[in-house]
Amino acid sequence: MKDEYDFSKMKSRKNPYASALKRQVTIRMRDDVIEYFKGMSEDTGIAYQSLINLYLRDCMTNKRQPDLSWR
Repeated sequence: MKDEYDFSKMKSRKNPYASALKRQVTIRMRDDVIEYFKGMSEDTGIAYQSLINLYLRDCMTNKRQPDLSWR
């Protein structure tokens, strides 16, 4: 990078598109589910919320249906 660039006085700003990417929701999950994804998070280095989002997106993309036979 060139020496004449001075970013020290540059003001930061929020990404205007960030709110369109994800929406915060409250969801109730069992402790074992949360612990499962937290453990996977430690192994992968990906935040457990992101892992849950990735898993749900994969289910949506592949049109997976839940197994309700346990009812």
